[in-house]
Amino acid sequence: MQWAKLNHATARYNLGVSGMPSYPLAELGVKVENLEVNGPPGYGYAPLQEALARKCGVTPDHVVAAAGTSMANHLAMAAVLEPGDEVLIEHPAYGLLEDAARYLGAEIRHFDRPWEAGFPLDPSIVERAMTPRTRMVVVTNLHNPSSALASEEALKAIGAMVPWVLVDEVYLDAVFDPPQRSAIHLGENFVITNSLTKVYGLSGLRCGWILAQPELARKMWLLNDLFGVNAAHPAELLSVIALEKLPEIATRTRALLDRNREIFNRFLGSCASLQARPMEFGTVSFPRLARGSGDDFCRLLREKYETSVVPGSFFGMEQHFRLGICCPTETLVTGLERIALCLRASVA
Repeated sequence: MQWAKLNHATARYNLGVSGMPSYPLAELGVKVENLEVNGPPGYGYAPLQEALARKCGVTPDHVVAAAGTSMANHLAMAAVLEPGDEVLIEHPAYGLLEDAARYLGAEIRHFDRPWEAGFPLDPSIVERAMTPRTRMVVVTNLHNPSSALASEEALKAIGAMVPWVLVDEVYLDAVFDPPQRSAIHLGENFVITNSLTKVYGLSGLRCGWILAQPELARKMWLLNDLFGVNAAHPAELLSVIALEKLPEIATRTRALLDRNREIFNRFLGSCASLQARPMEFGTVSFPRLARGSGDDFCRLLREKYETSVVPGSFFGMEQHFRLGICCPTETLVTGLERIALCLRASVA
């Protein structure tokens, strides 16, 4: 996260981002008189709870509002785990998921999502990695960093093996055809996290949430009193407005991703130095260099070609890098041209 905040964001051609460009406040149609500084007391702002519940197909007592997906993941783990509990996390994995589990004193084990097969979620691989002490399995869907989609069948099979399954769904709405339902509907031991940050370009609202069974949701609300007694009410009001306009915002997202995905897949098909499957959906790809060090490549790309991607070493796979296609199209086109130049320089 420090690297993301302090290094890659200053690149002239930033292909390291995984979320949509910021959605303009002006397009939400907000008037100052619609906003208030302070909201009513209690656990959750009722209109926001109801809007999130409608979106996710649950009742409001299943929803816990949180400050973005990262806080949602922290609360979800903290409500379930005790120090010394074993947590089984996918590999490659988004590092902050591991950091949160480690911070809570969990013992981390990993199961592979094999790159050669396109990073699938395979229940048989998960089962082989489990021990009698496994308390929770943690996955992302879409997978971060590859955008691979896990099937409901795979997730449900894993849910039958373990007390708890945590599914981070912050990228799932980037599947438009057909739209995917949340894994909260797959069983009472599923805990889901999400936010409006990645797919909708609304990071500044910090509108994250957890879906859990009501008793566990109540525990998370009480736990969150340690971190944020009250949410920023203007952000709650803006989030309700954004949720009302979500279909319109999603249309913007889909148009950019469809256009950029076609450009990226065409580039990938012409580039023998990178190994990856064409993108079907999502905002990121996780290509593998045919040879050489990913860290060295990313450093050269940044220093000589003013272009940034995320080194695969942050995901435990040094020969890969994560590339985002959710930037403006002109940025993507020029960034890919510079990646091609850097690849040629790397093998020269």
